[in-house]
Amino acid sequence: MTVLTNVKREEIEKLVHSNSQYKFVQEEIKTGYEEIRLRTSQVNLILYTSGKLLLQGKPEAVEKIAKLLAKLGIGKKAESEHFRKETGWIIGSDESLKGDTFGGIVVAAVKADDKIRQQLLELGVADSKTLNDKEIFNLFEKIKALAPCEIKSLLPEEYNQEYHHRRNVTEILNKLHQDCAHYLLPGKHVVDKYPGCTVGDIQEEKAESKYAEVAAASILARAAALKQLSYLSTLAGFTLPKGSTHVQEALQELKDRNLDFKKFVKVDFKNVSEFLKKNSGTFQKT
Repeated sequence: MTVLTNVKREEIEKLVHSNSQYKFVQEEIKTGYEEIRLRTSQVNLILYTSGKLLLQGKPEAVEKIAKLLAKLGIGKKAESEHFRKETGWIIGSDESLKGDTFGGIVVAAVKADDKIRQQLLELGVADSKTLNDKEIFNLFEKIKALAPCEIKSLLPEEYNQEYHHRRNVTEILNKLHQDCAHYLLPGKHVVDKYPGCTVGDIQEEKAESKYAEVAAASILARAAALKQLSYLSTLAGFTLPKGSTHVQEALQELKDRNLDFKKFVKVDFKNVSEFLKKNSGTFQKT
């Protein structure tokens, strides 16, 4: 599998009418995230709306097509993921929303053996931080259909209750990672290491760039997080922001709408607690 970036649709369409030794045939697209699909006798070419072109097929044939495209000045070869070559059943887990003011927390786990691991790589699984939202949702469905997986998603109200009980987000994460992995046992559990992590057979920083299973889990976790934020935005009546940097206007909007903060944000976050203290005389639902 090879990925090219900065590819335009018109460049790929020209291949169909080119005088190349390869016969490019256009096929029907399969998702709303695809611009165009072509195939040769041994290679599939999928151009996504993000401008990424995925080449799939026999390695030797893919390499030949990639060289042809380079000669034509089409796209730029992306840095490939260099995942570790594991054997046997591996369970990878990762989380999302941990640092976001809005939303609760999500942990996902994916289990793979040698065969499934190779199929994950062929899908184009990568660290979720390198993918846009459309690519995330596209891969989300494919990963769920391909590999055993488990997702634990706590809404803000559930997160706040857990935090009130434990007074420690690390304990919440440890429990969710362990629960996800336990559901998928047997297998060697690899965790994307976070401060205070005490679960997993292997705890490694940036594991999503080293293990295909953790990369796949990071995609599931982010997709579930995006779905949760969309659901909460519908409840709130306005679009909730990601992250924790530019959230003051959204916090003010919650207050102006007289909404219960516990149902939308992590009330233990410093920016939330400071906002609530400043508005304690005019706001009741804390």
